[in-house]
Amino acid sequence: MTRTTGKDATTVRFGAAGAAVTVATLATNALAYVVPVLGARRLSAADLGALATVLALAAIAAVPGFGLQIAMAAHRARLGGGGEAGLALRTATYTAAATLAAAPVLSVVLRLPVTLSLLLAATTFATVLSGRWLGELQGDQRFLRLAAAMTVLAAGRYGGLVVGILAGRGPVVCLLLGTLTGLLAIPVLARLATPSLGVTPPSAPAGVTGSGRLGGRQVTTACVATLAMLTISYADLLLARQLLPAADSGAYAVGAVLTKGALWAPQVVTLLVLPRLARHDRRARVVALGLILACGAVLVTAAAIGGETAFQLAGGADYRHLAGLAPLFAATGALYAVVFMLVNDRVATVARWPALPLWVASAVLAVAATLIAPRTVTGVLSCALATAAGTALVMGWLVFRRGPLTRKGMGDHQE
Repeated sequence: MTRTTGKDATTVRFGAAGAAVTVATLATNALAYVVPVLGARRLSAADLGALATVLALAAIAAVPGFGLQIAMAAHRARLGGGGEAGLALRTATYTAAATLAAAPVLSVVLRLPVTLSLLLAATTFATVLSGRWLGELQGDQRFLRLAAAMTVLAAGRYGGLVVGILAGRGPVVCLLLGTLTGLLAIPVLARLATPSLGVTPPSAPAGVTGSGRLGGRQVTTACVATLAMLTISYADLLLARQLLPAADSGAYAVGAVLTKGALWAPQVVTLLVLPRLARHDRRARVVALGLILACGAVLVTAAAIGGETAFQLAGGADYRHLAGLAPLFAATGALYAVVFMLVNDRVATVARWPALPLWVASAVLAVAATLIAPRTVTGVLSCALATAAGTALVMGWLVFRRGPLTRKGMGDHQE
């Protein structure tokens, strides 16, 4: 009878964790996709525009929540848990207060009902605060519970919206229901993050010293890095909208679907490896980078072979003539997936200015597309691809120039 080794058991556990987190990510994306699809069929054009606008604002306002999650996960993996509750509450409160203060301006500039802007502050508070428990679960490597928490959060963020749209209500009622379900998700997330009986939160690994309390600086750094990743991944799409004729801009938007698919497909790898990166596990970094590169290679190859099918699925038969550009769109997303993993590595290891290369790259992309590249889909796409490749090389050099990293062998929690 064959006996399963400890290494095999760990591989199986991480495989199960990866599958669970992948399913949770797909469920989140599906719910986010259902809202505009249902809205287009159930709401008037004016109501749909208002709801879509406030949801876009909500996505931007949620950035501190992602930053909080990354900072907390890295801190708990590196130095153990404790003392983060107050910081999480302050982060959520400050973000909601800033959103609330901007409500009158948003209402005037974007022609939104004041009630929608006020509800945006409430739903922002719930979303950002949720980053605390997601970060705890990620940092403790309790990935199965993390998958459950991601699903609960997605249901909270979008469940009320779906119910409101199906009931034929307007955007104010829909967002009110979404805010209520988001707030109701908070105690469920807190319960999921509570260690089971007999399980204690991880402490700092042997030989690691430093403050055991997470500070605002780390959270701010992670938030800025998250914003930089969001900015550079959407910069080419915004530039295409600004520089190209309407028809070409629409074509670029269809191609950008392939970019986003190649970008987000391997993100589960980054999520799983972050705690190990925080503990300076060199092998985990190399394996994660290899997996992301392999995933990107598969997606680029698939785009090259089935470009016409990819564009038809993304935008319809009218865009099949762009099939030759499909592998370039996919390659751009695949390279940004590498960049995102390396940025997370630098955040997790408390590097200085971890996202600075991304801000510089965004500026270079804007200048090149505006002043140098032809005003065509291919011209903007070429700038985006070159920027992604250059940024990946710079980030790779910054990450791997450090000396040998020796700490590894963290405990694996799959609770």
